[in-house]
Amino acid sequence: MTDPAPIRFHKEEGRDLAGEKGNLVVFADAAGKLTPGAQAVDRLTGGALGRAVADPDFKAKPGTTRTLRYPSGVAAGAVILATLGKDPDRAAARKTGGAIARALVKGDVTLATAGVADDALVAELAHALVLRLYDFRDYKTAQEENGPESTPPGKRKVHLLAADPRAARRAQARFAALAEGVFFTRDLVNEPANRLTTDAFAKRLEALGKLGVEVEVLGEAELEKLGARALLAVGQGSDSESRIVVMRWDGGRKKDAPLALIGKGVVFDTGGISMKPASGMEEMTMDMGGAGVVSGVMRVLALRKAKANVVGVVGLVENMPDARAQRPGDIVRSMKGDTIEVINTDAEGRMVLADLLWYAQERFKPAAMVDLATLTGAMVIALGHHRAGFFATDDAFAAEYAAAAEATGDEIWRMPLGKPYAEQIKSRLADIKNTGGRSAGAITAAEFLHRFVRDGVPWIHIDIAGVTLNSNGTDLAPKGASGWGVAALDELVRAKLEG
Repeated sequence: MTDPAPIRFHKEEGRDLAGEKGNLVVFADAAGKLTPGAQAVDRLTGGALGRAVADPDFKAKPGTTRTLRYPSGVAAGAVILATLGKDPDRAAARKTGGAIARALVKGDVTLATAGVADDALVAELAHALVLRLYDFRDYKTAQEENGPESTPPGKRKVHLLAADPRAARRAQARFAALAEGVFFTRDLVNEPANRLTTDAFAKRLEALGKLGVEVEVLGEAELEKLGARALLAVGQGSDSESRIVVMRWDGGRKKDAPLALIGKGVVFDTGGISMKPASGMEEMTMDMGGAGVVSGVMRVLALRKAKANVVGVVGLVENMPDARAQRPGDIVRSMKGDTIEVINTDAEGRMVLADLLWYAQERFKPAAMVDLATLTGAMVIALGHHRAGFFATDDAFAAEYAAAAEATGDEIWRMPLGKPYAEQIKSRLADIKNTGGRSAGAITAAEFLHRFVRDGVPWIHIDIAGVTLNSNGTDLAPKGASGWGVAALDELVRAKLEG
């Protein structure tokens, strides 16, 4: 697993900033006033930082940085001046932390944070920096010679200098497990499909047992007995065995029903007989992103010993064209008993989720359910790569999730459900068909899933097709897998089950 950069805490007062090597990060406030650490470095560098903030081009807003390379008077290869802007909040801290990470040169990082903001915001900033330093290099055979990426994130140390190191460490503690969970999810999503087979994926999840997660793997024979034929139909053209993996974290009271987290885990999606275009198909290794997020959340909960009952249920399949593969026009029976007419074999994720939703309800009687899936291209068309769309049957549950997403920066937008959309997926031959056509494609997919949710069970469906993989990098992630969703769901568990 890719390891997050470790953070070390030190007292800033009395620290010899002149001797810090690698990257030395100091701060200015919204008015351009230098913090104590920045003032000390300004004196060492002959007033260079004062001149930087006096420059009309210096904008004291979140994410603004200025870099001095090899300045005289200090040992650092780079002095980075940053600001959180006026009235900083969690979002400003995240943006600034990500900007600092992008500005780094080779070597360790020293953050002189005394006088910058309260410990909680400094912790958020450092967490963002660590997340942005993620670098998946399992298949790199040579190290890059230049740039910050030449240092693996787990080997680059972050030294956080604070007025009260113990308080800073306490504030940072809540983010340590979260960083590991996000990195776990990113690693899973970045893995190629020839390495992350359904079997290999299941084995990685079984390893969560060492952290106290109860893990159970169901193979095809067991799924056939359960009647999970919608899920099995998706994977019947693959040599990789389809599986359901159940992960249980029982940290709450025995009498409390669990929150169920459900993830689509299509380890590779060719589209099946309804073959996808060749261009961009290599990115379909990320079609297990929903299962990746659920897995990452379960790791976080175990690492931080969450006082909550949560069950993660993921369906691991591969959608391949083969003589055995399902065809357009096939009719299969779901675990619930409803029949499904297969119109398009590339609308496979909803068939996997249909059986997962029903299985979770039948076995665990959850208090509420959240499913995540890279489900539709229609959601990308609707919201681009900036937000995920979510659907909900319960307004109170939707509000709780929205608050968690806002707090953590996982941007979302609520989408509608309704009978007119459900009408689009009525079948002439079966109870339901697996696509309602191009119009409102993300919504009709949600209505398909809605059919497999019992009345009275609060349910949220999150379509993460546009946010699981990014092409340009974000404030919190480099190019590639984002780990989007882990933070918000962990926050939801904290607020709803542990608050």
